[in-house]
Formats: sequence, C-alpha cells, structure tokens
Amino acid sequence: MDAGELTPWVAVFADELGSPRHTPLTIRCYIDCARHFAAWLVIENVELSEVGDDALGRFAKHRCRCGGYRRAVPHLTSYLSRVHRFVVFLAGRGVVAPLAEAIASPVDPLVRDFQEWLMRHRGIRDRTAVRHGRMIMRLLPSLGSDPHAYNPAEIRMVILNEAQRCSVAYTKTMITALRGYLRFLAAADLCRPGLEHAVPRIPQWRLSSLPRYLSPDQVDRIVASCDLRTRRGIRDRAILLLLARLGLRAGDIWEMRLGDIDWDSGTLRVKGKGRCETLLPLPQDHKPSHREIFAIGPVNFFDSCATARKR
Repeated sequence: MDAGELTPWVAVFADELGSPRHTPLTIRCYIDCARHFAAWLVIENVELSEVGDDALGRFAKHRCRCGGYRRAVPHLTSYLSRVHRFVVFLAGRGVVAPLAEAIASPVDPLVRDFQEWLMRHRGIRDRTAVRHGRMIMRLLPSLGSDPHAYNPAEIRMVILNEAQRCSVAYTKTMITALRGYLRFLAAADLCRPGLEHAVPRIPQWRLSSLPRYLSPDQVDRIVASCDLRTRRGIRDRAILLLLARLGLRAGDIWEMRLGDIDWDSGTLRVKGKGRCETLLPLPQDHKPSHREIFAIGPVNFFDSCATARKR
C-alpha cells in the first residue's frame, strides 16, 4: 500500500514504538494500522492539512477496499485506537494539526473532582484517571446530572444499554469506572451509599481447560521445571518465585531494576499501581537464587526479559 508522503513518518513511528515494552507483534499491528490510514488518505485525496477528527471519523466508517487489510465496517475499537495514536504522534511532530477532541469535550466539574480523588486517594495514575473520567462523561447523559436521583434500576439499564454497543473488554472497564465514581459520590454524600453494588457484572466465558488458580504442589512443580543449568532457566525461576512467594503482578516485575533489591536488609522495592512504592521482604528460602541472577554477566536481568521474549 502506498502511504504517500507519510511513508517516512510511518517508519519514525515504528522506531518510537520499538521499545522493550512492545512485542514485535504489537509493533507490527501499529505499523499496519498507520500505513492503512496513510493509504486511505492517498486514495481519498485527503491533504495532511485536513487530517483531524473529521478525517478519523470518515476513516472509521469507510467501506474498506484498500487491499491487504481487514474489511470490518466499522473498524474495531482497538484498530481505531492505534490509528488515533498515529495521528497524535503526527500532531506532536507538527505534521498535522492537533486534534480538537479535548477542547470539544469539556469535563464536568464533578467528574474532574472524581479524577483528582482517584489519583490522590486511590493511587491511580493520571492516564487511568483520565480514561475513567472520559467513560463517566459518556455515561452522564443517560445517568443524569443529579447524583441524588440515581437508583439501582437506572444504573443497571445504563450499563446494559452500553454493553450492546461496546466490546466486552471496554464494558468491563466502564463498569470499573462507574463503580469507582459511585463510591466517590457516596463518600462525598452526593448519592445514596451502596449503589456501586447495583452495577451489573458482564459475563466473560473462560476456557474450561484453564484453571482459575494453581495448587501449592502445582506451583512447586512449575518452579522445579526450570533448567538451572541455563541463564534463562535461572531467570525464569526467579520470576516464578517472585510471582508465587510475593504475589506480584507481571507488571510489577517488569518495572524492577537491580537497585530495587537491598540484599543486606533482605527487602525488595516494588512500584505498584500509581507508581506507589512498597517495601516487601525477599523470600528467605530462595534468596541465594535471586543473587545468582545478577552475577551472570553485565546484562540487567529484568531488562533481559524482553530480549528473551523476542527469541
């Protein structure tokens, strides 16, 4: 596909995505979406000066005959999200005009207070708080502007209506945002307490072959399966022990660096959600194994996770 004058910018966009946080498959998806959008601009004779919210809307609704790409009409939300990120990237480089969506969608003062509450009292990152606020703004026309008038039946109906228009994953995130918003309102005495329990759950079927949890014996067998004769096996064992003994999330381990471990005091500094730091004790029964990891060469152990994943 001919990306036109955006061809070099697609390459720059790909280089910017080429960090350890993105897998080759993820980068490939972003590049395909960016090239598709650029090719559509060429086909539709859309000038770069005309790229904006209107062009994104037209792209989302077009019946794709661009060749070599999906022909979903409308395109999936995740697909459009990648295109949107490419346009934001172009705007940041001065290639196209900044999108006007932030100006066109003012945030309700109460929703802004909710976002501040999330960051200050819940330790949620600003990006997540903005996303939750955006979802609440989407629900406000249906919920109404007076929180004192909210009732369980109305709340359930609003979510069920949204579930018919959105993906399961997006709806579940919206449910999380709404529950948090209702808790915030109740804490501020702006609505009756307990309304968050009225928000319905959206079923998402799991594969019956995947267990919900592992027994201690199964965990021990998985840990024992690591080949300690190889660097990768030692690394994998350390990761599994951190997951099993300390209950860390994969993202917590991803953020770790050598300086986060204090071997003398036997503690580990973990940056959890909202970048909040917590000191946790190292598992004493397996502490020497962790030390061995960092004795293997000059490569940072945690940084090498992405390297191993690309092999």
